[in-house]
Amino acid sequence: MTQPVKLSIVYYSSTGTIAEIAHFLAAEAEAAGAEVRLRRAAELAPDTAIDANPDWRNNVEADRHTPEATPDDVVWADAVLFGTPTRFGNVASQLKQFLDALGGQWQQGLLADKVYSGFVSSSTQHGGQESTLLALYNTIHHFGGILVAPGYTDGSKFVDGNPYGTGHVAGQGELKVGDVTKDAARVQVRRAVSVAAALKNG
Repeated sequence: MTQPVKLSIVYYSSTGTIAEIAHFLAAEAEAAGAEVRLRRAAELAPDTAIDANPDWRNNVEADRHTPEATPDDVVWADAVLFGTPTRFGNVASQLKQFLDALGGQWQQGLLADKVYSGFVSSSTQHGGQESTLLALYNTIHHFGGILVAPGYTDGSKFVDGNPYGTGHVAGQGELKVGDVTKDAARVQVRRAVSVAAALKNG
């Protein structure tokens, strides 16, 4: 008897773009039959920084209902999707801190042999999306994880043009998540769930 894939979506979002993509991914994964945990990385920035950007403060308040991620959310999962905005072409410190705190689980071998993939946003079209995903994937290699990028496995991927994961260009928040990003996210999460199911159920 086949068992449903357990998928954790762990993300950091400052002004809401990554949170919106994460919620969309969760809905798509559930539609594909997965059991989903949606979790956010803890906020590390001081209130003075958050309050200086109304969109940041609004997102903090809007996303309070989403539980904070714990190491168990990764250990529990058959597949994990990590989401982050770009920070100078790299993973946001809030998500990186969560990853860095998984050393104990890594030492026990509890992070290996799972499916992993990533999604990202940036302000500009060439704002470091690919380098951010590649930096994220360095961690996955150390986990002994099974990296499942979407590649060009679906025609829609030639539209968004990112084989490394789902990416969205948000501008200063005025470029909303639309069909191109959602199509890319759908391809990515269904591929991750499908590969995880094959590994889990033989």
